[in-house]
Amino acid sequence: MLQAVAEARCHDPFAVLGRHVIGNDVLVRVFAPEAANVVIVDNQAQMKRRPNTDVFEWRGRASSLPRYYRLCFHGSNDHRHVTYDPYCFPPQITDHDLHLLREGKLRYSYQVLGANVRVVEGVEGVLFATWSPNAERVSVVGDFNRWDGRAHPMRSRGDTGVWELFIPGLLAGEKYKFEIRNRPTGEVFLKADPYGTRFELRPSTASIVSDPGTYRWFDQDWLLKRAQADWLHAPMAIYEVHLGSWRKSENAEFLGYRKIAEQLVMHVKDLGYTHIELMPITEHPLDDSWGYQTVGYFAPTSRFGTPDDFRYFINHCHANGIGVILDWVPAHFPRDAHGLARYDGTALFEHEDPRQSEQADWGTLIFNYARNEVRNFLLSSAVYWCNEFHIDGLRVDAVASMLYLDYSKSEGEWIPNKYGGRENLEAISFLRELNSVIHEKFPGVLVFAEESTAWPMVSRPVYVGGLGFSMKWNMGWMNDTLSYFEQDPVYRRYRHDKLTFSQLYAYTENFVLPFSHDEVVHGKRSLHYKMPGDAWQRLANLRLLYAYQYTHPGKKLLFMGSEFAQGEEWSHKRGLDWHVLNYASHRSVQDMIRLLNQLYREEPALHYFDFDARGFEWLDCHDSEQSVLSFLRKSENQFLVVVLNFTPVPREGYRVGIPEAGFYRELFNSDSEFFGGSNAGNVGGVPSDPMEWMGRPHSICITLPPLGALILKRD
Repeated sequence: MLQAVAEARCHDPFAVLGRHVIGNDVLVRVFAPEAANVVIVDNQAQMKRRPNTDVFEWRGRASSLPRYYRLCFHGSNDHRHVTYDPYCFPPQITDHDLHLLREGKLRYSYQVLGANVRVVEGVEGVLFATWSPNAERVSVVGDFNRWDGRAHPMRSRGDTGVWELFIPGLLAGEKYKFEIRNRPTGEVFLKADPYGTRFELRPSTASIVSDPGTYRWFDQDWLLKRAQADWLHAPMAIYEVHLGSWRKSENAEFLGYRKIAEQLVMHVKDLGYTHIELMPITEHPLDDSWGYQTVGYFAPTSRFGTPDDFRYFINHCHANGIGVILDWVPAHFPRDAHGLARYDGTALFEHEDPRQSEQADWGTLIFNYARNEVRNFLLSSAVYWCNEFHIDGLRVDAVASMLYLDYSKSEGEWIPNKYGGRENLEAISFLRELNSVIHEKFPGVLVFAEESTAWPMVSRPVYVGGLGFSMKWNMGWMNDTLSYFEQDPVYRRYRHDKLTFSQLYAYTENFVLPFSHDEVVHGKRSLHYKMPGDAWQRLANLRLLYAYQYTHPGKKLLFMGSEFAQGEEWSHKRGLDWHVLNYASHRSVQDMIRLLNQLYREEPALHYFDFDARGFEWLDCHDSEQSVLSFLRKSENQFLVVVLNFTPVPREGYRVGIPEAGFYRELFNSDSEFFGGSNAGNVGGVPSDPMEWMGRPHSICITLPPLGALILKRD
């Protein structure tokens, strides 16, 4: 056993090291490869080195040695170090917690596994713990032991697969990793902590012990209101942000969480957005992945500061009435050597069979949702962000890849489920559990699915057979809409169904209408330059696109830069083209977004029934020849008239049927001169005529601006 300790392959170091009672005596054994001699401080006993080893021993009366004793290590250069012996402390993780972990029910497992500052018997230190069931030996290594895997081997908690060690004297800020020796092969791996809450700045990969409970929150009122909010009927306009490229410093470096909080919140609040959605800020090794290849599921990336800096960011958002949604990636993880891949030398977090474990599209590995400990890991991550950082929502990335076993795979590259189908039954069960847990523990926190297929009831409660998400991104609407707008207006009459089709399914889910980062990268061009025509028509089309989004049922999402018609395609390597706001044409688009957000918030007809067919009624969906759509948006006691002209031809004397007589005030005109338009319109509004039209008892005769949108309200 002593030889196994010296060779860093001892499975049970506590059987060798530490304090061992022998009758009325006690034997203390220490492995100290860097020490010239070792003294037990509490009884001033000089320990003896076993010949030709780095093991020191002392045997004496048990009554002369306290239960928890200190050791003084004397180095060869007369350096002295005093600390309590880690191997005199009993196990710290309760059997109940270990049972819950095996069952997949330890919701706050980050408080047990990972690195947690603890005070044990009045002694301050850090409790390290990790799940590594196929290891022969696991050690904690770091600067504190010169990264020597022999110095701090951990205690095995039997068939739970958990290893733990309380190391006295360590404090927050220590860098560490787990050194894992695989049982069958003897291969040694150096891994970052899966439950690590802070990491070194890339390209360094060590985990860092976090300082617990030092941040003071001031958002209690926000959290209370959030829990009581009627989000189904509330306006939600989301500004999607990549923190690393929203804005750079003067030296083209990242802004920190605190600095970007001040600037970003001011911008978002000025434009009237209700929420910020952050592309993943979970720790990731490669900037080019935009955060979607995560290694730190419990750690805000160190690119922008510390965990408390990120807490400040959230707190500042809440203080200004802005919710924060976090992009979260439980579908796959990267193969980086220091990460989750083959964590203990085996397929632990992933499947062993590559037909189940590999996501070839992204070069990543798929989580094994059938393992309780893996489900627990992911569920605890979701709980962590909501509990520790007061996140208001999680946007779950790549849900479609989780639901289907054959996602982006050819025949022979996947394994059917036990019924012979293509559905990933374990992932479905996980998603339902995820949503149930979040909604139960954090009332008002929303969970969004990025799901691009026709899977039914994604945003319906689990108790009626749904997946339990709050909302789902409407990818079909987005693709059809952009496909339509990219057409030259002369051909749009033949694609009219691209705009009308969405009403056939608009209320089957709680939809978000996204124009996200995915639509402005990889050669797809910016939204501005997707639009056809000359410079004037491109901007007119863009204004019309946004007006269509804001008047269509569903919550709204727009990627950063699109609000001021950025021309360059987005790149994570540089900041947005803020300089274009020096031009009136770009400022005017931003001004229009500000007004649309204001109308969306203030007019219940534009948001109250976003998910309900009662909120929408066609006036005319058949005018494909002129490429015009007209419809009503309705709340319980109001309605607005929306008319959209998708051609550059102004249409005077265009008649629209309406349900009630009165004067119809022009609330919004995307062609207004204030937005850079030609100012064609209706001089403030028009009176109705007692002329039946489109099956309506009354009608209005209006001027439709070119490539323009009108919103009219009956006074």
